[in-house]
Amino acid sequence: MLWHDLWHDRDFRRLWLGQTLSQLGEHTSLVVLPLTAVLTLGAGAAELGALRAAGQAPLLLLPLLVGAWVDRRRTVPLLVRSDLARAIALGAAAAAGLVGALGLPGLYTVAIAVGALSVLFDVAYQTSLVRLVPAGQLAYGNSALEASRSSAQTGGPALGGALVSLVSAPIAAAACAAAFAGSALAAGRISRPEAAPVAPDAVRPPMVRQVGEGLRFAARQPALRALGLASAAFQFTFSAAMTVQLLYLPRVLHLSGTEIGLALAATGPGALLGSLLAARLPGRVGYGPLLVTAAAVGDGVLLCVPALPGPSALTFPALLAVQFGFGAGGQLVNVMTMAVRQALAPAGMQGRAAATLTFAGMGTTPLGSLLGGALAQTWGLRPAFVVAAAGMLLSPLVMALSPLARLGRTLPG
Repeated sequence: MLWHDLWHDRDFRRLWLGQTLSQLGEHTSLVVLPLTAVLTLGAGAAELGALRAAGQAPLLLLPLLVGAWVDRRRTVPLLVRSDLARAIALGAAAAAGLVGALGLPGLYTVAIAVGALSVLFDVAYQTSLVRLVPAGQLAYGNSALEASRSSAQTGGPALGGALVSLVSAPIAAAACAAAFAGSALAAGRISRPEAAPVAPDAVRPPMVRQVGEGLRFAARQPALRALGLASAAFQFTFSAAMTVQLLYLPRVLHLSGTEIGLALAATGPGALLGSLLAARLPGRVGYGPLLVTAAAVGDGVLLCVPALPGPSALTFPALLAVQFGFGAGGQLVNVMTMAVRQALAPAGMQGRAAATLTFAGMGTTPLGSLLGGALAQTWGLRPAFVVAAAGMLLSPLVMALSPLARLGRTLPG
């Protein structure tokens, strides 16, 4: 009955549709921009690392301020404006590409703009769900949004790789822009007043104080503190591994842009499976054991990629299986960590709690991208991939040594 009630809520459907289109645009652009640099502009390891770091730099600089800002404002206008701006940025890139004026500096600029706006949208939509949906339906709302994100993980890379290879980079960028424009249109139709009041400016505490409150809240909660550390370890090493992988797949395994997109898209079905398992397994085996196991299996499976011998009939199917396993384990961890954070943070702290954990984890990604590019250029692609993928096992190790490993079948709060 709860699923029925939620699905017949028009405003939730509008939020869900907007978030789905936005995730599709985001996951498509995450493949389109690097593949454009590698396959069209001939970027090397250091240049690709710099491009990925440029897109990820806002994750280091903005999440804490964005979290405090979102807690002070209504979220729906933020969803609309952030995706309209992303549509404009990628539309400009498409126009520049069509007239032959798109180069690496332009890609850096677009990557920074899209990255900054993605921080705003991601914090705002998570907070918007808490404000628009009754507490008893949050688990179902989270499941629906995570399922749509999983679908975008499937469709986005495949679409981006195919468009760059079969049509052109400008058309691929235009497709991303169209998805963001559709998201803004859907979110703009949400009509329900948000549950959380927005205080007048005169009674709002200073933003710096609110940022500090969010940091202190996360630091004083042992489970949230462990999530931040584990996320930082994962995102740093995964960003390095992904930078190397985007060079390794075309230059060592000799895969086309379409094959690369399809391989990366295999994380989507895996993530969908992870979402389904996350609704059932924690109540049977406990959040703690499942978090540690899913992280260890999902992260460890990427070590199989540098073990592939090279181009052969088995290479592409093996790569699909690896990415599927990575997606399943990663999504299990994503859903459970979101549940832990939402259970421990009060309503007025949701935006800052989400932003603090985003800052702790995703803030390390630009440094990881730069490291991946440097390792690939200095050591070669296969040794760099082995080191980066092995480093990803630090994340489940942090979880295993923390209070997270002792979480039971129900969450506190």
